[in-house]
This record gives sequence, C-alpha cells and structure tokens, in this order.
Amino acid sequence: MACIPSQGQQASKPPAQSSSKAGAKPRAQAVAPDAGSVSDGVYRNGFLGFSYKIPFGWVVRTEEMQEDPPVDPSKAQVLLAVFERPPEATSETPNSVVVIAAESISSYPGLKNAADYFGPLKEVTTARGFKVVNEPYEFSIGARQLVRGDFNKELKTLTMHQSSLVMLAKSYVVSFTFVAGDEDEVSELIEGLSWGAARRPAAPASTPKK
Repeated sequence: MACIPSQGQQASKPPAQSSSKAGAKPRAQAVAPDAGSVSDGVYRNGFLGFSYKIPFGWVVRTEEMQEDPPVDPSKAQVLLAVFERPPEATSETPNSVVVIAAESISSYPGLKNAADYFGPLKEVTTARGFKVVNEPYEFSIGARQLVRGDFNKELKTLTMHQSSLVMLAKSYVVSFTFVAGDEDEVSELIEGLSWGAARRPAAPASTPKK
C-alpha cells in the first residue's frame, strides 16, 4: 500500500503487512507482477495492461521507493513513483506525486472487491493527517471500472489533495495514487492513466526496392 508524503517529505515505502496468525496454513507465494518500464515519457505495464503518461519534466523515483532487497511479492511492490520535483527539494508549494503500486490480494484475507481495500488504505492515509472527502465510489477511465476515494490535508497556507484509484487484476490489488495542491491538478494527473492507448508507435514500413 503506497503511502504519500506530506509537504516537504519524501514518499514512504509501502508498509509491510502483518504476519499471519498462528496456526494458519502458509499461502502459496504469488508470482511478482511485471515491473513495467518507462520509454519516451510513458510508463507501460503489459502484465496489468495499462500505461501512464508521465508529466513533462517530472522526476522518476521508483527505485528509491522499492525495498532493497526486493520484497516478497505478497507485499506491496511500487511499480511507478514520480515527483514534480526531486523529493529533497524545498519549496513553498506542495510536491505533486503519482505512485502506482501492486500487492497480492492474499495479503488481505476477506477482501472481495476493490472497495474493501479502502479500509486499510483509509487507516494509513488518515494516520498521515489526511481526512476523507469522498468515501469509495465507482470511477471509470474509458471502459475500465475502478473504485476511487478522495482525501485532503489542511496545511498552514494550502490544502493537499489526494485521490486513490483501485482495481483488482490478476490476483493483485493495484492502486493509483495522485497527490497535488488542488483538485484540478489531481484531475489532470489522472488523465495520464489509460488502458491500451499508449503503445509504442510501430516502425514505419520499409519502402520496397524497385
């Protein structure tokens, strides 16, 4: 589960899940999802079937937010983490962030749908000072149905806005978290997310020799 930074803080790594109860049967380990890749300013993940267009000039910090050594696939795996500016840079304005993460559904016994994930997500987010603005509701991007929840955090001179989109796919909970200084920017960041719409351009057909 991706935790998002407050103003002036770096994004924290996904929290480790609690250990299984005594006497519980060990679960078979899930195969880790494809980490995806960034090319020409677009992150693509063929395993999960989506892409994200990274805003121009933003800083990729995916490796810094991943566990070292790599985590068990049943725990959260950060697929993409991008910042408007380097996390260590100081500024009066919030550092907008996009974090995409995946974790095995087996990490959450009893989870039946994407809306159920907002229980633990709400605990983590409110612990960081955010308040719930909108409880989970259905949200569509093209033909893809997700569940969305909205939060905000009042700072001294501004308000941080966070929206998290969640879906279940291939035995994984996939979360897309967007944080910015206003709601319009959050909406613009969400527009970068798509399914099957940002493939690499095909190479031009060669001209037959005469």
